[in-house]
Amino acid sequence: MAHVMTSIRLDTQLADEAAEVLGVKSRTEAVHAALREIVALKKFQRLMTKHAGKLKFEAHGN
Repeated sequence: MAHVMTSIRLDTQLADEAAEVLGVKSRTEAVHAALREIVALKKFQRLMTKHAGKLKFEAHGN
């Protein structure tokens, strides 16, 4: 993974709240976790759209 220093303007209260709800220690970790979450969410949404109505989910043991 490439690591590059960059400078961005953050709403520090929002970044601190994100860190708290994401369970991370720093604003940097919060930004990284939030980016991972949004990428995963968008990939999941695309997958669900692509396979809409074609997937069948069953409970374990049925």
